[in-house]
Amino acid sequence: MSQIAASFSRDANGVPIVSDGIVETKAITYVGATTGATGATTLFTVTGAVIAKVFGICGLTIVGAGTLEVGISGDTARILAQIADATDLATDEIYLDATPTLKVEALPAQVIISNGQDIIQTIGTTALTAGQLTYYCLWTPISTDGNVVAT
Repeated sequence: MSQIAASFSRDANGVPIVSDGIVETKAITYVGATTGATGATTLFTVTGAVIAKVFGICGLTIVGAGTLEVGISGDTARILAQIADATDLATDEIYLDATPTLKVEALPAQVIISNGQDIIQTIGTTALTAGQLTYYCLWTPISTDGNVVAT
């Protein structure tokens, strides 16, 4: 039996909502020299094998024309396509593809992630100096040790 560190979201009656899996979130407020610096940052640590869907919702418009993508080491845009200019992400927009312009989107495609392939965000070309983005990972374990934890 799996030992899952996270918990299911629950409805008003306390019943687990399991249709899209367990929800794990990671909020980032971008500051140029730290959280907005170019390079890779681990968003979610994955153990075992899981099925996951990842998307972001912009809390405050991103400042800084760097590229932004989400994936795994060696395939950094595998989960969310690269945004060529992160300033395209405005307040309340959903990061689901290379052109985040909508405030309503269909659920993202799911991916299978194996043990040790952490989900990373990569900022390229220019640092992001301001703004806020919350990533959501909807996931379900496949293997008995499957787990996803925000870092």
